[in-house]
Amino acid sequence: MPLCPSAPGDPRYRQTAIALLAATAGLLCAPDAAAGDGYLLGDWGGTRSDLEERGISFNIGYDSELAHNFSGGYREITRHADQWTFGTTLDLERLWGWRGARFRAVMTHRSGDDLGTDAGIGNNQLLQEVYGRGQTWHLTAFALDQEFLDGRLEGRIGRLTVGEDFASFSCDFQNLTFCGSQPGNIVGDYWVNWPTSQWAIRLKLHASEQVYVQIGAYQVNPRYIDDDYARRSGWKLDFPSGTTGALIPVELGWTPEHKGLPGSYKFGAWYDTSGGDDLRLDRDRRPLALTGGEPLQRDARYGAYINFEQQVSGQADDAGSRVFLNISQADRATAATDRQISLGVRHHGPFGREADMLGFAIGATHANPRAAAHQRLHNRLHPGDTAPVLHGNEYVAELVYAWSPLPALTIRPNLQYVVRPGAASERSDAFVVGLKSSIAF
Repeated sequence: MPLCPSAPGDPRYRQTAIALLAATAGLLCAPDAAAGDGYLLGDWGGTRSDLEERGISFNIGYDSELAHNFSGGYREITRHADQWTFGTTLDLERLWGWRGARFRAVMTHRSGDDLGTDAGIGNNQLLQEVYGRGQTWHLTAFALDQEFLDGRLEGRIGRLTVGEDFASFSCDFQNLTFCGSQPGNIVGDYWVNWPTSQWAIRLKLHASEQVYVQIGAYQVNPRYIDDDYARRSGWKLDFPSGTTGALIPVELGWTPEHKGLPGSYKFGAWYDTSGGDDLRLDRDRRPLALTGGEPLQRDARYGAYINFEQQVSGQADDAGSRVFLNISQADRATAATDRQISLGVRHHGPFGREADMLGFAIGATHANPRAAAHQRLHNRLHPGDTAPVLHGNEYVAELVYAWSPLPALTIRPNLQYVVRPGAASERSDAFVVGLKSSIAF
């Protein structure tokens, strides 16, 4: 496998690899600059700290993901995808005396190529989670946060991503099965995760120090996830036509301690008022594959999830092991991918290195049997227009080691194995070697 991604005649791969290696080398050769609060560019001669004291902070980051398949698909290749993040947070209480208020704005830019598509692996979940949603600029956040009742009630309004607040989960792994808000992995046509935002509002009530409940309403508009629209207007603070309804998630959270070790237990559900096409039936409730008519319109789309995470060894919020379980289930009338389960462990501080992490996870993404029944009937009735029947699960395992030689840099080599990519039994298993790197500037 080549060290850097390559594509004959395409200089983007060489430029990206050179830029990443140069940044990494510069960081490793300049520990004093990088040590300033975990930023590559340090404290800007004290300017960064001065601005933060006044209420102005910045977040500039770069994420890179390389992936190479040693099996799976129809060719063995290497692909690279990346993301730049530019964000700022304004503490309006410090700046203007606006008590309990903050404003946040984030722009992101994605570029690169997808290994699964280019190698023909046929996977359901991305092998490079940072790829997707159009390789262009996105307005990821433009929101006002306001506290009420001495912080017991939090409000957020503006352009938001659902997954930051609901079913939120870390992104230490490179396979999408184990990264970010899980419902967006199975119903991403209306539950829209980072980097795409929608107009939304969210309210969160802290019933106690360990219990909270929250509810939100997010605009559902297919244009936000249209790549052509994203290239033209994804960076704009606009309100495009075509809104079909609202996604309304609710979540109950509990953050107890077990033997002095912290845990997080979330129970959530969602309801999309825009509804959607039935996967199997037409408007007369006859099989679509038989009639070729218009699909039956369901009044709503919905689902539920749980996110459990518990530290089981070590000291609280320090070195030790944390286990997690994420399960999401969508309605079977409209969701072609209707369930995802992931289970894993992350051990912080392996081999005496406090900043490092060793992780392993397994997951299953389930293809809706109603969609499979439709495709089987369609293939039988239309032998000249067949497609693979997706049934059962796509299974994924990933082993990752996160090495942090300096606070501003994390390098995560990983091994991924995908069984039955896309839940199609005729597709060969994929063994993928990845490298996920993050730099905080």
